[in-house]
This record gives sequence, structure tokens and C-alpha cells, in this order.
Amino acid sequence: MKDPGRESEHFLKLMWALQFYVNVKLKLHVNINNVHEYAGIANEKKVRVRDALFDDIGIVDDFVQENPEGFTEPDLMIVREWKNFVRGNFFIERVLKRYAVFIQDSTVYGVKSVSEDLDALAALKRLPLYIHAVLLPFKGKIIHDGFMNFGNMYFGSGIKSSLRENYMAAKQNGRIIETLESTAPGKREKKKPSAVKDWKPELDKLAGRARKLKGSMDGPAIYTPAFSLVKAGIEFAQIAVSDPEDLEGLYKALAKVRRAHNKASTVLSREESE
Repeated sequence: MKDPGRESEHFLKLMWALQFYVNVKLKLHVNINNVHEYAGIANEKKVRVRDALFDDIGIVDDFVQENPEGFTEPDLMIVREWKNFVRGNFFIERVLKRYAVFIQDSTVYGVKSVSEDLDALAALKRLPLYIHAVLLPFKGKIIHDGFMNFGNMYFGSGIKSSLRENYMAAKQNGRIIETLESTAPGKREKKKPSAVKDWKPELDKLAGRARKLKGSMDGPAIYTPAFSLVKAGIEFAQIAVSDPEDLEGLYKALAKVRRAHNKASTVLSREESE
């Protein structure tokens, strides 16, 4: 999960310079004479400066205009983009190879790390985690700034299930936010598979064969609902492969599957064991 060392160094070089500037402007900690000294102070002191920065993010414009460290224009552009930060409480729902999944209300972010290994955090703590963090744009990605306050909370199956569904829905609909840059495009389109097998001919054949399935007065009672369940399932699959965007049609077909399932359950519940 940790970004390459050079990116970590690059981020910290810019962030410590900005925070040192904030510290000087607001006079939060005295006797710190340069960025190198600031980088060595305790994290608790840095958090105070960090919070002051994001409480008054307009100070970024002053830093960019004065450019006290003589940064290049690309570096200053990175710092400018930090005005698009997101701060607050998040759930870390899961940690993937690509990024960690941060959820805030119904918004899902894919977050990388430049200063702390989220894989290690996931191993030490039970997911999901409830944290307070600041998310920042950095070179086309979203990162957290390295300071995360963890809530010591236990989550039951209901909350875990809700968070998982939130993530799965965002993933399915292309709503996972992976960048905060102001120049980034809007909502990403759903990824369309480059090559998908056409299952329609196979399903049409199955539908033709399934029409021959019929229960009888002399046959077991379970035959009729079982055959109905097969036919309803095939119909649902046919709509899914022919027009997966037809949600109304899919829901109607799924309702038939449920009715067939319920009838089969009723018949099974009537059976008396010997």
C-alpha cells in the first residue's frame, strides 16, 4: 500500500514546507527556525499546525505567491490542489492492493498512503476502522496526510454489511473517487468489458428445452414449482444478457424467480418426514 519512497519524500518535502510556513505565520510553535527543524518536531505539534492549515486553507495562496522555498511551478501546482482536501470521519472498509477503501457517509474514496502502511494497520486492527483523517490530491491519486486518529470501536454485522454494500454499489456503478484534482474529469463511466461471450444463443436453447418441463398429477409435488423456478431463472438470465440496463425488466423477472422459490419452499415445508 505504501507509495514508492521518492513519492513519500516528495510529498513530505512539500507538506513540511507548507506547514513550517503556517507555523511561522500563526506563531504556533516558537524556536523552529527552518523546514528541517520543523520536520523533526513531534507529531502532536505537527497535528496542531495541520489543523490550523485546513481551518484556514486560504493560506495556501499566500504560500504559493511568496514561494519561500523556491519550489518549481509543478510543485506549487501540487500544493494549490491541496485546497481540494477532504477532512472528517471515515470508515476504512477494506484494504486492497490498489488502495484502501475509505467511506464517508455514502461517498467512497480509493486512498493510497505515502507515510504509513495501511496493510500493516489492517493486520493489527480489525476492519472496519473508524478514523479521523485528511485526504489530499497528490499526482493524480488520493492520499491521506499521515495523521489518522483511530476510534476504538467495535462494529456489529449490521454496520459491516451496510459498509460492504456501500462499497460494492460504488464499485459496480463507477462511483469510487480516486482523485481530488480540480482538473479531474467528472464521474467515471462504468467499465465495459472488452470482450464478453454472447450467452443469448445458449440461453435460448435452454429456454426451449425448459418449456418441455411439466409437472403431472402423478408426479412428485415438487416438480411443478421446481420447473417453474428453472424457467423463471432462465428468463431472468435472458434479460440480463440481452439488456442489463433494463432494471425494470430485471426486477420483474427476479420477482418471478422469488415467487417460484416461495412456492417450492411451501411444497417442501408440507412434506412429512417418514
